[in-house]
Amino acid sequence: MYKPPNTKLRLSPQDEYTHAPEAARNYNESMYFNAFDTAKGVGLWLRIGNRVNEGYAEMSCCVYLPGGKVGFMFARPMITHNDAMDAGGMRFEVMEPFKRLRVKYEGELLIMDEPAAMADPSAAFKRYQKRPSTIYLEFEGVSPMHGGEIVNLDDTPIDLDPENSVYRGHTEQHMAVSGTVTVDGTKFKFENGTGYRDKSWGPRHWHNFSWYKWLPVAFDRDFGMLFSVKDPTAAALPISGNVLSNGEYEPVIDGRIWTEYDDDYHPKLLTAWITTTKKTYIVEGKVLSTVPLRHRKAGGDASSYTRITESMTEYTCEGRTVLGMTEYCDIIQDGVPLSVRQGRA
Repeated sequence: MYKPPNTKLRLSPQDEYTHAPEAARNYNESMYFNAFDTAKGVGLWLRIGNRVNEGYAEMSCCVYLPGGKVGFMFARPMITHNDAMDAGGMRFEVMEPFKRLRVKYEGELLIMDEPAAMADPSAAFKRYQKRPSTIYLEFEGVSPMHGGEIVNLDDTPIDLDPENSVYRGHTEQHMAVSGTVTVDGTKFKFENGTGYRDKSWGPRHWHNFSWYKWLPVAFDRDFGMLFSVKDPTAAALPISGNVLSNGEYEPVIDGRIWTEYDDDYHPKLLTAWITTTKKTYIVEGKVLSTVPLRHRKAGGDASSYTRITESMTEYTCEGRTVLGMTEYCDIIQDGVPLSVRQGRA
């Protein structure tokens, strides 16, 4: 995680809970979880982003089902405080800081035969039917915590420009997952699930991201990786992450990602070369299903927008295979991602 000069990272168990909102109108506090049962061919991710100064939360739920269907829901429920991660039928609870968390969702999911239809959300919500869903999952941390709040050396908050910020604090962790996921009457029991989580707080505009490629993968309780590649023209630390090996994180010091895209520039295949302080890992990924999500800048050019592709991916590395996430965020201009235009796909 990048730290500006003369700053440090500070992490407290209290950071697992919500923070007092800053005055910035675009203050955001968000938590994200993903979970996969590779044997059953099921995966999911969930997110709550409280934007209390704007009066609403962002609630997202996405379940990748066997056979290629995807259940998806997004809402902006109204909120009046930042005291909890609880919005739109979704709730995140901290049972033990850095160790155990609980995720619940009760609500509907839009069941899509063609997940790429979410590129036009209005049309997708008219085309597909909603079905009841319940999610109850327990997350157990199997790695050290990564990240914290960036502060000055004297522990005072750093100065941020809210209009150009994406977070003040950020944490991540590899997880083991158990529980149940029920979609339209079909129940899936996660027994040896793997997953990942992150949390951010501070002022954020989605369009402040240029582009990034984010690979959070947990192969089992003892092996996984977080690998991130960002726009080198906009990021002070374009390559970052960790490899989890036997309970410890090996810091990433170099790496790259090769991607094969389809006609819509959704990822199909990828190879990541991830170099840590100990060795280079080669990770192969085959995308099984992609949900494209867009964020338009208010008053901006209609032909340019931020797109995030959320892809359930079959990963292999050193003889192990598991389901995990591939998240690519990019500025799309006239249908082409900025990272592709830069030749850094």
